[in-house]
Amino acid sequence: MSLDALKSAVPEYAKDLRHNLGSVVGDSDLPAQQLWGTVLATAIASRSPIVLRELAPEAKAHLSPEAYTAAKSAAATMAMSNVFHRTRHLLSDPEYGRLRAGLRMNLLGDPGVDRVDYELWSFAVSAINACGLCLDSHEQALRKAGVGREVIQEAFRIASVIHAVGVTLDAEAILAE
Repeated sequence: MSLDALKSAVPEYAKDLRHNLGSVVGDSDLPAQQLWGTVLATAIASRSPIVLRELAPEAKAHLSPEAYTAAKSAAATMAMSNVFHRTRHLLSDPEYGRLRAGLRMNLLGDPGVDRVDYELWSFAVSAINACGLCLDSHEQALRKAGVGREVIQEAFRIASVIHAVGVTLDAEAILAE
């Protein structure tokens, strides 16, 4: 399956997702590296084998090897970071916020690609993982780097659609068994 085949797999009751998938990926104004890095990172974060299997080859075709690896790294690092920081934030005891995290995240210092791209991918994954603290942190870093709200919104539009397509297609696969 390609992007077109993935769109075709979306059931009729979710046809808005089909249209939105084509729109957020096919009609995006993002530069190719930002777009396809966001697509790959959010496909990983969606946890949908179907979505990842179908979108990863297209992302690989549009990204340098360094960017492909960095997008996977953003998804992996945020999988840990989002859970950790979301939990700290949700706990009513503020003392957890004062404790040393003790988690290695050295790759954040030098992700191997433009810092803005990595922040955008991390932001998009944080949207799927619902970490408000992480969303704020990445959004502030992006805004400080001069990234406009429209670009930031494009990243979470992509994240929301890819996540929804993953949920829908995975549910359909299970229901078909």
